[in-house]
Amino acid sequence: MVVPTGVFVLILLATLVIAGLAGYLVRKVVAESRIGSAEALARQLIEEGRKEGEARKREALLEAKEEVHRLRTDFERESRERRQELQQLERRLLQREEALERRARQLDEREELMRARERDLDRAEELVEELRLRQMTELERTAGMSRDEARELLMSQVREEMRHDLAVMIRQMEEEARAEADRRAREIIANAVQRLAAEYVPELTVSVVELPGDEMKGRIIGREGRNIRHFEALTGVDLIIDDTPEAVVISCFDPIRREIARMTLEKLIADGRIHPAKIEEMYAKAVEEMEERIRQEGERACYEVGVHNLHPELVKLLGRLAFRTSYGQNILQHSIEVAHLCALMAYELGADVNVARRAGLLHDIGKALDHEMEGTHLTIGMEILQKYHESEEVIHAMSCHHGDFEAKTIEAVIVTAADALSAARPGARRETLEAYIRRLRQLEEIASSFPGVAKAYAIQAGREVRIMVHPDQVDDAEAYLLARQIAKRIERELQYPGQIKVTLIRETRVTEYAR
Repeated sequence: MVVPTGVFVLILLATLVIAGLAGYLVRKVVAESRIGSAEALARQLIEEGRKEGEARKREALLEAKEEVHRLRTDFERESRERRQELQQLERRLLQREEALERRARQLDEREELMRARERDLDRAEELVEELRLRQMTELERTAGMSRDEARELLMSQVREEMRHDLAVMIRQMEEEARAEADRRAREIIANAVQRLAAEYVPELTVSVVELPGDEMKGRIIGREGRNIRHFEALTGVDLIIDDTPEAVVISCFDPIRREIARMTLEKLIADGRIHPAKIEEMYAKAVEEMEERIRQEGERACYEVGVHNLHPELVKLLGRLAFRTSYGQNILQHSIEVAHLCALMAYELGADVNVARRAGLLHDIGKALDHEMEGTHLTIGMEILQKYHESEEVIHAMSCHHGDFEAKTIEAVIVTAADALSAARPGARRETLEAYIRRLRQLEEIASSFPGVAKAYAIQAGREVRIMVHPDQVDDAEAYLLARQIAKRIERELQYPGQIKVTLIRETRVTEYAR
């Protein structure tokens, strides 16, 4: 049997509907079963959570109670400790208050005791003043002198005692200082002098030129004396032609002029032709040679001493010192020796050797121009060194070597000592007979002008003055003061090279005769 298509479709649709309903019912039953299981599980979980929360709540409450109990216990303990500390502080404050009260009472008692002592002292002072007045009155009545007279007598006695004590003290201090200074100075100077020994030949103001024969004198004089007059006018010297065989004397106080004249005359004699034109030609050559010689002398001095980087003009001025003398002593040789002495003593004393050596070499540089410029050789030398940019240390050390300026550095003191040592060496310098005799006479007059001096003698060529005093007028202590006063006056009133020793002699002689 054949089923129609429409019916088949209906049946199929009905089947599908029934199947869908069946599936829905099955799913619903399954879902409801699952929902029930889930609800049961949820109720179980909720119950378990509630039980666990209650347990945790109980635990938290217990912990909170325990924490509260612990905090309360700590608070109570801290409170007890704080109360104990406050009690201790309170006890200390009470003790301090008691101590302060006791001290205040003691101070009050001490103050009262001091007031009582002051009152006692006031009364004692009044009694002492009253007794002193009584004693003074009694002493004035007994001694027959007023208070002012007694005070003056006492003051004069005290002054005399102090004067004697001062003299004794000065004597002791001088002896100690002199012993130490002499020992050290003797050691330094002896070392310097032993290492440096220069020879001096006193220079004069004339030069002698030898001639090949006496007929040369006539040629030098020339017709009617024209050659000698032109020579003297050109060179600035005096030409002395006398009976001395085969010799002519050139006289001039300027050593440079004298040396140029000597060189000119020797050139003329060697040439043989002597007339005014030749004299001028030879004079010009001599001047050139002299300039070169001056430069060489300055360079030699710098090389010998060991001073470098010196301005060329200063080197020339040093060379001019080779033809200058002071009391017969060659100034350049003197400057070289002073430079060596300065270097040796500066090394021994730990001073600046270069500054001392340089200042020693240049200390008399002003004497190269003192006959051409106004002022002393010190001021001229300072101007020259400042002009050629020497250091302030060198200028200061140079300027102090005659005591015109106060020495502020050890190098200045060394230059002064070296200059005096070089000038005071025996035979280094000479002076005229008149000046020598005048200096000796002044020494004896100065020494004899002091009270208590019996006799005075200048000895050792004026290097020492020996003084005899009256022993009844000058005692041993006053002898030291008198010697110092005489030495200071000699320093003020006399000018002399080196130093002068003052020796004062006090001698007591007792003579008795046995009959």
